[in-house]
Amino acid sequence: MSTVATKTPLKGGEFLVKETAYEDIFTPEQWSEEQRMIAQTCHDFLAQEVWPIMDRLDNKEEGLMEKVLDKAAELGLLGLNIPEQYGGFEKDFLTGMLSTEAIGAGNSFAVSVAAHTGIGTLPILYYGNDAQKAKYLPKLATGEWKACYCLTEPGAGSDANSGKTKAVLSSDGKHYVINGQKMWITNSGFAHVFIVFAKIDDDKNLSAFIVEKDFGGVTLNPEEHKMGIKGSSTRQVFFNDCKVPVENLLSTRENGFKIAVNILNVGRIKLAAAALGGAKQIINHSVEYANQRVQFNHPIGTYGAIQHKMAEQAILAFACETALYRASQNIEDAINGLIEGGMAKDQAILKGVEQFAVEAAIMKVFGSEVLDFIADEGVQIYGGMGYSADAPMERAYRDSRINRIFEGTNEINRLLTVDMMIRRAMKGEIDLLGPATKIAGELMSIPDFGSPDTALFATEKKYIKNFKKAALMVAGSAVQKLMTNLSSEQEIVMNIADMLIDVYVGESLQLRVEKLVSVKGEEACALHLDMLRTWLADSAERIHKAGKDAICSFAEGDEQRIMLSGLKRFTKTDPYNTKNARRRIAAKMSAENKYCF
Repeated sequence: MSTVATKTPLKGGEFLVKETAYEDIFTPEQWSEEQRMIAQTCHDFLAQEVWPIMDRLDNKEEGLMEKVLDKAAELGLLGLNIPEQYGGFEKDFLTGMLSTEAIGAGNSFAVSVAAHTGIGTLPILYYGNDAQKAKYLPKLATGEWKACYCLTEPGAGSDANSGKTKAVLSSDGKHYVINGQKMWITNSGFAHVFIVFAKIDDDKNLSAFIVEKDFGGVTLNPEEHKMGIKGSSTRQVFFNDCKVPVENLLSTRENGFKIAVNILNVGRIKLAAAALGGAKQIINHSVEYANQRVQFNHPIGTYGAIQHKMAEQAILAFACETALYRASQNIEDAINGLIEGGMAKDQAILKGVEQFAVEAAIMKVFGSEVLDFIADEGVQIYGGMGYSADAPMERAYRDSRINRIFEGTNEINRLLTVDMMIRRAMKGEIDLLGPATKIAGELMSIPDFGSPDTALFATEKKYIKNFKKAALMVAGSAVQKLMTNLSSEQEIVMNIADMLIDVYVGESLQLRVEKLVSVKGEEACALHLDMLRTWLADSAERIHKAGKDAICSFAEGDEQRIMLSGLKRFTKTDPYNTKNARRRIAAKMSAENKYCF
């Protein structure tokens, strides 16, 4: 397999067929002092202005969420990524990701902020003309105006381009008259600006419009009653002969679907950051409670069953953080490279994120499922109190669930991950065929039983290399066997996606730990090595299960037997005492009384 270490930046999706040197990835240990200060400002804001009033927010106290957003705006938290000329701070993509993580611990407040600063503002920032930016961005940066994003309709969710909302040019040519219905619109109860997607006349594709509530013809249903994120405003929005000036068409006609796709690429990786912030806060609560709660004369955190849960929470959060900021720096580097090549900054950001849309989809799935797992285990650590609304886990559990639906369901994102990889291979952007063909030949050869490499990380790197072979073998065979029918075999596609997720996160984790050891030494990083080795042991089992399910779905006879044998070879790992590793990880957190990695 072609896995030669490289100093040149990887393209999106190339992680599967190329190796990366640890020197070439960004890790959170590299945050600058300024970036750490911005994150701390976000944490302090939550502690002072959000957490003390979460019950009031969840009860939808009239005007309260808007007031908290205004306070956040006073600190500049709504304008971190908006250019200075429009009243923002123009921080880079990576810093924006860090602030998103920090605010992510803010439950429904975090959702309101994300809807305003992300999907509500970014379409104007990235696709607006100079006049549109000058008119709207300063007010959005200062929070004077709040924004929302109107894409989903009762009959158009994952299939967004099937929306029925219509826009018709008025007889005098000065307005588009919009009629239609949108649902699940976050911030709609108090938004001044609506990014609305509609089809002009009988167009095949959506167009996008900047709609001000004061244009008239905009009405709202009452607030939705939701399972979680109760403090965020969520309503249906109706457009009844809403007259929108022609100059408020965003970008060009029929470019709305592309806008929606690209904004969702940004939203997906940012959702992973927000989920990470929420996950870390839940772990802090879990550890504190495990230290305080005494049963059978001992804190419950001293018992193996609880230690296992705490350690698993930490391993998943650490792995998520690692992969998240590896991908974020890749995006940042791609953006900077495009700018240096002469591309306008706004377009470079979109293109840079688009290049790593595979990784964004992976992180959306992984981040949201990590948060859900950590919240569920948090409830269990709290026991009966976890089920009580008087303790923090009940809200965390309910609020976490939406993230597997937001920004495209996790099922859709799994399908997209594989589809994008295959499409890029078909276009010649990634060489998947060559490595997959070599692996097919390797299945018929005698395994290499040469002397093992005893160097530090040699074993872990071998595992990662073999995991990649497993994913390539299954994906390559599925494509060859099923051809155009693969897209209809969604179970197989999701099996492959799960393998890709484990590969990407596992490699990211190995690179971060190797980088840490290179700086601090092996002894100082003993617990990080525990996390890496525990992850790899468990990952091997997951990859084997997903691969086996896929192979048994499309292969038979000798072909199936050979592939299953290869899969077993590629997912073989040496025995490792994960129980003791988890106990060591949990003991460290108990001593620190928090998530400390």
